Amino acid sequence: METLPGIELPRLYEILTGFFFASLRIGAFLLSSPVFGGRFVSLPVRIMATIVLTLPVMAMIDLPPPETVASLQAVPMMVQEMAIGLSAGLVLSILFGAASVAGDRIAATAGLGFAAQIDPSAGGQTPIVAQIFGFGLTMVFLALDGHLAALDIVLNSYRTLPPGADFDPGRLLGAGIEAGGRMFLLGMQIMMPVVSALILINVTIGVITRSAPQLNVFSFGFPVTMTATLILLFLTAPGTMGAFEGLVADSLLILSEMLDGGR
Repeated sequence: METLPGIELPRLYEILTGFFFASLRIGAFLLSSPVFGGRFVSLPVRIMATIVLTLPVMAMIDLPPPETVASLQAVPMMVQEMAIGLSAGLVLSILFGAASVAGDRIAATAGLGFAAQIDPSAGGQTPIVAQIFGFGLTMVFLALDGHLAALDIVLNSYRTLPPGADFDPGRLLGAGIEAGGRMFLLGMQIMMPVVSALILINVTIGVITRSAPQLNVFSFGFPVTMTATLILLFLTAPGTMGAFEGLVADSLLILSEMLDGGR
């Protein structure tokens, strides 16, 4: 009597052990990346995404034997895998913070700092302008297939930097420091057109109210500033979206340099 085909228990143990080890890097990346790791993405979706993305990794690289993975010798290797994934996701998150920095400074200059709502991705209250910029950057990132490019870079890193291979941890620290500096630079470039115009408008309002004290700053200056802010945001929207496109390209470039040159 023929029996149903199946997998022997030692072989199943080997597959599950290798699958767990291979999922550490991609799982850590999905946990810390700006789009995949947002609080609006439920935990079951992240788990299923990790499982689906780990399947091609199993056939792409040679994993350590299950005896090594089950021993204490695998602890540094697991820490290394999680560090690589977390660093890749955090680099993208830091660079994506340029949109929030620009929106926050514009809101503060325009007097819209009090207009804040709960941001699920940030876990706190952020100005409306910063949230709009964050949504705009996310839409540009998805429209340009940046999420697919980021996943492709992380999956290809298994070839350039196989699990358990020696790598320079300073590469991860250097990428984080570079991402932090680039975040402030890009944030300043995005906000400067609007902030510069608002500063000139505020100076003009100050001169007018100084010359005519009967004009109240709140009754005269605040409506002018609000109107000018909306007009400036509308006029600079094409340039802002172009800056977001450059921000996405820079983020993917830094991520690629960090993972492809990590050995």
